[in-house]
Amino acid sequence: MSTNERFQIAGKTVFITGAARGIGAGAAERLYARGANVALAGLEPDLLNALAGRLGQRALAIEVDVTDFEGLQDAVGRTVERFGGIDVGIANAGISFTGPLSSAPMEQVERTFAVNLMGVWRTDRALIDQIVAKRGYLLNIASLAAASHAPMMGPYASTKAGVEALTNVLRQELSPTGARVGCAYFGFIDTDLVRGGFSQPSAGGLRDQMPKFLSDPAPLSKAIDAIEKGVGERAAKVWAPRWVGAAIHLRTLVQPLAERRVISDQASLSEAMRLARESNENATQDPLLGVAVKARSGVAAD
Repeated sequence: MSTNERFQIAGKTVFITGAARGIGAGAAERLYARGANVALAGLEPDLLNALAGRLGQRALAIEVDVTDFEGLQDAVGRTVERFGGIDVGIANAGISFTGPLSSAPMEQVERTFAVNLMGVWRTDRALIDQIVAKRGYLLNIASLAAASHAPMMGPYASTKAGVEALTNVLRQELSPTGARVGCAYFGFIDTDLVRGGFSQPSAGGLRDQMPKFLSDPAPLSKAIDAIEKGVGERAAKVWAPRWVGAAIHLRTLVQPLAERRVISDQASLSEAMRLARESNENATQDPLLGVAVKARSGVAAD
């Protein structure tokens, strides 16, 4: 396949982690509608099974934690047994906990690293043989946070920067095989994870510091459009909303300017950290799935 030839998704099989909600579920719905088989991998079996039931016979729900490599290998094996192979992998599973690095519970920080970075690596490793055999496509979901590192998001930003580096290396290493590897960069998208994060007591003041175009979540469809484009073109990089591309390319300016803005308003940062401690917001966050579950439960606005 030439780099300019469009990758036809109809009849192909797509393996998606974090498929129970948000970007993963939306990507599964879109690609299924385009004729793909979809394997829905994740930790929330009720949501996964409900989605598979809504989609139809070309959808398979598999409960698996991306921190479990043997579980991922089994999930890949079940998908191959059902559909004959895997053409596209979307390593989407990701979580977030809020709070300052100096006081956030160790287990929450390390769970973020285990899911967001090592989980992407384990997913890629479990899928690589299939993707190479099919001359297919791996898409790792990073974030604008890979290039812009905000306070109270230390573990999340660190892992997304790691996902970007991991993807860049894999892209080069797999290029002789005909397989392609891409990285997706998203700003704030209207998902449970973002709603849950914004609902935390510490988020208000820091969110007020952001430009409105940055802090207002973009529709989920923008991210799904980018993923569909990435799969269709086997693209090296995709992003949403549109301005995120400029921010990624101008990162050497964006990060210093963002830091200067935060440091110039010490009162807002100190207040956010105080609220995080005194509200004990970490205690309200699900130990496995972080802030997203709070949004799903209705505490944050839908």
